[in-house]
Amino acid sequence: MKPAEAEELLQEELFRAMRAEVRSSLDVTQTADDGELMTRIERKALSDSRSSAMTSGEKRMLVRRVYDSFRGLDILQPLVDDKSVTEIMINGHQEIFIEREGEVQRIPQSFESREKLEDIVQTIVSGVNRIVNESSPIVDARLKDGSRVNVVLPPIALKGPTMTIRKFPEQPMTMNELVRRGALDEESAEVLKSLVRSRYNIFISGGTGSGKTTFLNALSQYIPPDERVITIEDSAELQIVTVPNLVSLETRNANVEGKGEISIRDLIRSSLRMRPNRIVVGEVRGAEALDMLQAMNTGHDGSLSTGHANSAKDMLSRLETMVLSGADLPIEVVRQQISSAIDVFVHLSRLRDRSRRVVEISEVTGMNGGQVELRPLFLFKEEGERDGRIAGRLQRSAEPMKHTEKLQNAGAADWRRIAGLPEGG
Repeated sequence: MKPAEAEELLQEELFRAMRAEVRSSLDVTQTADDGELMTRIERKALSDSRSSAMTSGEKRMLVRRVYDSFRGLDILQPLVDDKSVTEIMINGHQEIFIEREGEVQRIPQSFESREKLEDIVQTIVSGVNRIVNESSPIVDARLKDGSRVNVVLPPIALKGPTMTIRKFPEQPMTMNELVRRGALDEESAEVLKSLVRSRYNIFISGGTGSGKTTFLNALSQYIPPDERVITIEDSAELQIVTVPNLVSLETRNANVEGKGEISIRDLIRSSLRMRPNRIVVGEVRGAEALDMLQAMNTGHDGSLSTGHANSAKDMLSRLETMVLSGADLPIEVVRQQISSAIDVFVHLSRLRDRSRRVVEISEVTGMNGGQVELRPLFLFKEEGERDGRIAGRLQRSAEPMKHTEKLQNAGAADWRRIAGLPEGG
């Protein structure tokens, strides 16, 4: 065993021993306030001979971890507090993985028992008035800091309770920050800024972990502050901070009797009676796609949404499938709805070097031969690798935008440049 592994094992044994000793004082853990409990744990750490070889920093971490096992999220709390950790994946009480700077690794810590993990799960879901049990074993929830949580319980999850926590920065990432990180360039960012302000309906597509929600947050910062915006999500995670007149709506699962469910479709329909200028749907996955398209087609220009797909063209096919899953409509009608509703697709991808990039910005130009036609405005061109990172950039296509009416109506002085047209033509 390596010295570092031996040290981690010793700290784990000391943690479990201290927690057991504090727990044995039931009067303290049940009735003491937070300050008293923390003081009791600190005294225990200082007086325990087994901690004599630990540094003061290690002792502080040990004290905090024991405290969190009673008042926080147990061993998850330090991971939730660690800003460098972007995802926490629990595959059962003995198996925890984290993502840090794009690297996924297993950590040595584990829950003391399956029951402890189940307690943490119930604490999280009850905090947002959700229910998860064997009869309803899948639920989406969130932490107090806005982190997104997905829970799957047995018998669906074969290894035991499974939980995935997607963390988000305290402050939403700006478009300037995304440009600095290489997700897109200044020219394409400027184009998207003008399209949002000019009320183009924009749909963001991408695979899991490609950064769709982060990008949606960044785009939303270009919404004029005098507009009324309604956000609709399964689990509230959008951070729109530039719009004062904002209403955030969240779905609700059915109760134990199978009643009381509020779906994305319900919320979209209700939002239309709330006088929104724009509607932002965090993600469409099913039949609610039709309601979103109809909202975009009935005067709510400038609306935004996201969906899972491998390309912008693939997203078109997925939207067709979503609409048809909830409505008996001819495919031609569905395609016409999509063509009329969505102006621009932005596709994100997580490349092999784990970087997240905008790889395509395409305009919906209309129908051609019964198909929705896309015109690429920007496409990512790879230019090799440098120091393990993929080099490349978004290149503007030779074809200009076809539909420039919204740019002109919004009074964009540089609308020709934004549209890729020659100046003064």
